Amino acid sequence: MANRNSNRVLVPEAKAGLNQFKMESAREVGVDLKEGYNGDLTAREAGSIGGQMVKKMVEAYERNL
Repeated sequence: MANRNSNRVLVPEAKAGLNQFKMESAREVGVDLKEGYNGDLTAREAGSIGGQMVKKMVEAYERNL
């Protein structure tokens, strides 16, 4: 079975912005996220970061309607 990684950045120029957005979201939910490897995070902590990112993206979309 081929390895299919769906977590690739489609626009390489956006990678730095996405990382900054992730770090800001982590600070907002109180998760100590560091540059590089973060394998010591619990699933709950990682999920809270992703959830915060989605929440902020939805809010931005709704503001621009």
